[in-house]
Amino acid sequence: MYRARDEVDEEEHLARLRQAAESLDLPATARSNATELFLTNVPDAERSKPAVAAAALYAGALVAGAQRPQTAVADAMGVTRLSVQQHWKELLDDAGFEPPEW
Repeated sequence: MYRARDEVDEEEHLARLRQAAESLDLPATARSNATELFLTNVPDAERSKPAVAAAALYAGALVAGAQRPQTAVADAMGVTRLSVQQHWKELLDDAGFEPPEW
């Protein structure tokens, strides 16, 4: 769970997340899921926040049934695919979802 203040504190990263979601043509449910996942798991280290935001966007799209390739999400968020790959399963697991076993 996150505080309302977290939305204000993380506005820069949330704006990037919204822009990327729009460029990927993600539905509102995916955007909402991604926002929730990110704000619930904001890392302390500033340098980790873009990677976690990208992973949250990827995971949020999965949960919404609007999967996009990791590379496309990473490119839209300005991070590497490896950054997305390293974080998305943990975000889903922490939220109580079971990551797919592709």
